[in-house]
Amino acid sequence: MTFDPIDRRKFLGRTIGAGAAATLVDAFAFRTSSAAEQNAVDKRIRVALIGCGSVSNAYLSHLAGCPYAELVSVCDIIPERAQRQAKKFNVPNHFPHINKLLDGPEFDLLVNTTDMQEHEHLNREAIAADKHVWSEKPIANSLANGQEILAESKRRGLRLWGAPIVVASPQFAFMARTLKSGVLGSLAAAHADYGHTGPNWSSFFYEKGGGSMPDLGVYNLTTLTGLLGPAKAVVAMLSTVTPLRQITGKGEIKVTAEDNAMVLLDHGNGVLSHVQSGFNYFNPHGHDGDKESRHTISIYGSQGSMGLVGYDWEPLGVDLATHGEPNYKRHSTNAAGYVWQQGASLACECLATGKEHLFTPEHALHVVEIICAARESQSTGRRIDLTSTFAWPLAS
Repeated sequence: MTFDPIDRRKFLGRTIGAGAAATLVDAFAFRTSSAAEQNAVDKRIRVALIGCGSVSNAYLSHLAGCPYAELVSVCDIIPERAQRQAKKFNVPNHFPHINKLLDGPEFDLLVNTTDMQEHEHLNREAIAADKHVWSEKPIANSLANGQEILAESKRRGLRLWGAPIVVASPQFAFMARTLKSGVLGSLAAAHADYGHTGPNWSSFFYEKGGGSMPDLGVYNLTTLTGLLGPAKAVVAMLSTVTPLRQITGKGEIKVTAEDNAMVLLDHGNGVLSHVQSGFNYFNPHGHDGDKESRHTISIYGSQGSMGLVGYDWEPLGVDLATHGEPNYKRHSTNAAGYVWQQGASLACECLATGKEHLFTPEHALHVVEIICAARESQSTGRRIDLTSTFAWPLAS
């Protein structure tokens, strides 16, 4: 299907504000570097989104402005939500169940923004129906099941991706280049943390298959393994600080997933990292990432250290200090178009042009294994060796 081509300046103005657009055109994620890629923008990937809750607003808004995407259908088990999002984002079709969605108008890519516990079986159904899949985290509830879904997608010639895309930010790229340069000396340790007092709009965050690790810790786990390499082993302590929660429209529920996690990773070569995440952490900024000014990720070496300013899903810069320049100096303060909700749009770009990105399903599944291993470590009191890996270092 063809469409009236949209230039990148117009798309930037739609997604990050017209004022910033002029200065970011050359750095934006959707830039095309060849005539073949420029021609491929005329190919639009037909998209269906399932799960019309709060996160769908961010995804649908970005997809609606993506020059590689055509929104075909939305789906939700609460029909009114699907109908509302279809009207809001001018999507022609809406359905109450995945079976009706798959039987409806043709589409190429399923964007899965349902509850975490539903991702695995819905991703499996979409792959079986010969659809590419972009999934919010996690792709699956276990490494084995995720690897099975990935193997089936490859057998069918399909693509599978999963959030988060923190490795796509310019701040991640700066940190990766800094590590590669060796300016920090011998790497030793890293720390990351992400937490708040917990959402109250849905109970799935606190039910089995949910928890602070797949909702919050997953960002830091992806960043640290992306920077330091796949983890070899995990030791963890998990707890439930608040056993009962009040959920809007549902009342009091019992918490059955961890809401407090301390995860220690061994990356090999003496490098250790630590991720802290939870739903009991008071933060004056709440969920708002653009006001977080502290280091949420810190990396230490024998000759220097650096800290990511703000959250890795909405980074504001990188502070770097070395033996030669011991005072922190801030770098990479420009987001260059990076936003956390652009993953599905980048998947459309890949399918339309063949351009590959740094985020991979193998990396996402490695993080799934870390989360599962952390739970096993808590229940057994043991260090858990990991079996999965991904292509590393990540080349930008």
